[in-house]
Amino acid sequence: MKKDKLEARRQFLRGSAVAAGAAVLGGAIKPALAQQTEFVIDPPATTSMEIFGSNARFPVRRVFCLGRNYRAHAFESGDDPDVNPPFFFIKPRDAVVDSRKPFPYPPMTQELRYEGEMVVALKSGGTNISEADALNHVYGYGVGIDMTREDLQHEAQRLERPWAISKSFDNSAPCGPLYPVETHGHAVSGRIWLSVNGEIKQDSDLDLQRWSVPQGIAILSQYYELTAGDIIMTGTPEGIGLIYKGDVVRVGIDGLGEIEVTVV
Repeated sequence: MKKDKLEARRQFLRGSAVAAGAAVLGGAIKPALAQQTEFVIDPPATTSMEIFGSNARFPVRRVFCLGRNYRAHAFESGDDPDVNPPFFFIKPRDAVVDSRKPFPYPPMTQELRYEGEMVVALKSGGTNISEADALNHVYGYGVGIDMTREDLQHEAQRLERPWAISKSFDNSAPCGPLYPVETHGHAVSGRIWLSVNGEIKQDSDLDLQRWSVPQGIAILSQYYELTAGDIIMTGTPEGIGLIYKGDVVRVGIDGLGEIEVTVV
């Protein structure tokens, strides 16, 4: 017992000495206990996005999606764009996958819908961000697809239930590389289009967004404290439709390249 007490005392003194050293060095070193966090299961892998022209990756924290952000799409979805305010929903971060990988047709649906969108990646954040300051928080832009299990969404709407299950499934946000603002500027206008098996289905312009990127960031920051690593999918134009196994979906945005997704 006495030996155990002596060993405990030595451990305490070692920890105290390390902590004191860290204080002297301004926190440059950390106590061993702080460096050796143990988890009961393996921590999940970090979801990240490719960066155009770089070997570095952009780590994804959260995925926010702005709904019905194009007037014509709002009408085709049965919404009144002159009355209803913007709304958001969330996908899990690991829904973001590399668009070059085959896209597995998801389970529990017979109606898989495509929605081509621009992706905004944040390098910083905050709450109640002003429109004037919003673009200062943007790291870069990219091209993505919001995949939707349409039949599950319609059934949830019929039952007046949340329809997260129709949007937040595995692999539901295939994305291409991010184009950094510092090298490519801000994507505030330009053509956005989507084709299925070579046939154009969506064809619009970023200028037709109901809420611009600065407005979307400002509004979202009223509800959440935005942080570095958050991405925002900014909504889809009109022309949504269904895709099936074997289909090849391409999405392009002026200045942000194109992505191609094969459904398997």
